[in-house]
Amino acid sequence: MTDLSASAFLELAAGRRGHFRMESGYHSALWLDLDALFAAPARVRPLVTKLAEALRPYRVDAVCGPLLGGAFLAQIVAEALSAEFWYAQPAPPSGTTGLFQARYELPPAFAGRLPNARVAIVDDVISAGSSLRATDAALRQRGAHVVAVGALLALGHVGTTHFADQGVPVEAVAHAEFEMWAPTECPHCAAGVPLESVSPSA
Repeated sequence: MTDLSASAFLELAAGRRGHFRMESGYHSALWLDLDALFAAPARVRPLVTKLAEALRPYRVDAVCGPLLGGAFLAQIVAEALSAEFWYAQPAPPSGTTGLFQARYELPPAFAGRLPNARVAIVDDVISAGSSLRATDAALRQRGAHVVAVGALLALGHVGTTHFADQGVPVEAVAHAEFEMWAPTECPHCAAGVPLESVSPSA
């Protein structure tokens, strides 16, 4: 799809610089506070509309997003596509360490609706793609077919490349370059900069 300037999205998110640990386990120097992104839906409606139109050709039965922001986005996109709205919620951690250890699960109420359904998974932002990977795994485990991934903003290439390598197309309204590092390669860790405490992100 035609790319837009990421500034249209970033103006809606409160970004700050520092040293942050993302949900994926990667470290980053940029944090986007997305909690209030959908507080005024009209602000993001033009971007959501573009995403919905990009996903329309996939003829999905349902749109699923991880709580919180991804679920809000999924609900709006599902309505635009006359599809069902599903969401995934964080599950207890596996207890192992390393990158991409986050786990998500589908509420039991969706169990009978999952087998063979064509599903698009969406999130407001995809960087490493941790929550989308976990949502994808939960859906496939229940027999759903993930046919597309969508995001309002794609940061970097780690998350989009993962899904492209799996043969799942990724539709993003905007793209921006983004630096993140494994903890052992993080220049801020090497410089002794302490990690800031934030809520989970991709």
